[in-house]
Amino acid sequence: MTTLTLNKKYGITEKKKAELDALSNEVLIAQNEVEQLQAIVNSLTEKSNNLESLLAVDTQNKNTALANKESLNQIIDNILGVLINSKITFKGILKSDVKIKEVAQSIEVVVNKLIYSAEVVNKLSNLVIRKKAQNPLISDELVTMVTNAGTSANNAVTLTLTALNSVIASQTTTIESQGVMSLEFLQAIRLFEFITGYVLEHKNDEEINSFINRLYDYKKEIMNATSFSDEANLTSLIYLAYDNAVVKYNSTLRANKKASEQLNEAETRLSKATIKLNSLEAGLAAANAAALAS
Repeated sequence: MTTLTLNKKYGITEKKKAELDALSNEVLIAQNEVEQLQAIVNSLTEKSNNLESLLAVDTQNKNTALANKESLNQIIDNILGVLINSKITFKGILKSDVKIKEVAQSIEVVVNKLIYSAEVVNKLSNLVIRKKAQNPLISDELVTMVTNAGTSANNAVTLTLTALNSVIASQTTTIESQGVMSLEFLQAIRLFEFITGYVLEHKNDEEINSFINRLYDYKKEIMNATSFSDEANLTSLIYLAYDNAVVKYNSTLRANKKASEQLNEAETRLSKATIKLNSLEAGLAAANAAALAS
């Protein structure tokens, strides 16, 4: 074999070795890239799973806070109903008390007049009876009439006194009812003020329609509020808890969405890198096989 032939063969071998070394380096680089991308995917998968769990918790917290808010709104509606009914009933009792007093005064006037009339009729009856004893010509019919008139007058006084007693009893019941409704009204006001933080001033003297309108203005103000302070009332605390739960949920939702996007992107890059590595490994294997065969 000539020197030229040996040099040529040696040159070809070195060239193949260089090509195999280059392919091996590419495979190593690709493997390193795949390992790095796999670590990134693993980390992002763990992060995404943690955020999914946190999102489930925040979703439950938001739903619970919303349920508390809706329950509070229902409680406020119920309190408004009690306040309105108590106000209307209380005003009605006051009007009834005035009417009962007027009726009592009227009956008292009637009783006084009936008593006076009965006294007059009785005196007339006694006079007729005495005259009858003195003068037999006075008819028995007249005596009977004045006697019956006296009895009727006395009966009318008795019945009117009974009616007056009934009116007085009604007035007593009305006063008791007035006290009960007044207490219920004040307790409902205190509950409303404790829950909402609003102070109901001039509640006793205010007209019913104005009072009702003011209550529903408060409710609208509560429902349309965009922020709440940390005041020590139930409405502010529950509404603030709901707002915070929504903010936390939205923040976690955005973070989870971003993590999912990053994971999808990393998985795509890993898939491409894996395909590239498989291709390079196949090429290196083919090159090694060719080198051994030559």
